[in-house]
Amino acid sequence: MQWLFLIAAIAFEVIATVSLRVAAKGRSAFYAVTALGYLIAFSFLTLALNEGMGLGVAYGIWAASGVALTAILARVIFHEPLTRTMALGILLIAVGVLTVEIGANLAN
Repeated sequence: MQWLFLIAAIAFEVIATVSLRVAAKGRSAFYAVTALGYLIAFSFLTLALNEGMGLGVAYGIWAASGVALTAILARVIFHEPLTRTMALGILLIAVGVLTVEIGANLAN
């Protein structure tokens, strides 16, 4: 269950961040979506921690996944640049997340 909570936390954090971009472009109603999204994201992150997920693992995966997904969605939705260097960064984030998870499993 902790992984489902973490996935929900990531999804709502990305929704909130994308909504912030929309709000900043003049659609101020999206500030409410942003605030609610972050509130829900932190609530799900708390649930993942309460289920026993380690803080380093949860926060590392949550933050890294949010950065990578937000960069990809910014490209798709807002046509922002996604350079080869940025794509390499996203790949490195994925490798880092995998490494953190493997390290946490080895510690058990």
